[in-house]
Amino acid sequence: SPSCPRSRRMSRRCLPAACTSAAAPSTYHMSPYIFQRRDDGVNVINIGMTYEKIKLAARMIVAIENPADVCIVSARTYGQRAIMKFAQYTGANALTTRFTPGTFTNQIQKKFVEPRLLILTDPLSDNQPIRESSYVNIPTIAFCDTDSPLRFVDCAIPANNKSIKSIGLLYWMLAREVLRQRGAISRAEEWEVMPDLFFYREPEE
Repeated sequence: SPSCPRSRRMSRRCLPAACTSAAAPSTYHMSPYIFQRRDDGVNVINIGMTYEKIKLAARMIVAIENPADVCIVSARTYGQRAIMKFAQYTGANALTTRFTPGTFTNQIQKKFVEPRLLILTDPLSDNQPIRESSYVNIPTIAFCDTDSPLRFVDCAIPANNKSIKSIGLLYWMLAREVLRQRGAISRAEEWEVMPDLFFYREPEE
């Protein structure tokens, strides 16, 4: 509920990073996640649903015995640092280079991998890996904006996946929840890792 302390803490983190301000158009399947539509036409995503889906996604990740069997992909440049940091703290496998067709399906390819779980930054820009995951029955978690297609997505986390700070904060929250469910960090204490470590920076920075 929006009145609970955890929701309020999450609101304070999410709103400055614009995690809840989504695209103006929306698909039929994403409409249940929309809290309201602003006067300027921008959709506002329900933060409570975002947090519930982050917890569900974390349970899926924790259920994989070998963390390296979890594969993360981001075609968006803004998501590259976030997936690398997520992989660093959770042990997942981040595919940071351009996704080569056949990575999940062509066994004679040098970069062939067989993940047990796939995490995507955006179903629209990551359409090649999500299509290949459907061929080989790989469960898929994806951060989905209000205009995102949900075909082949098993766990959709409703959020703004087009903002630098939003993407970084979402991966930070997912990494924190994974570590909490593994028992690596306590829920009673703040995670010592700061969210801005997950934010994309321009090369000259």
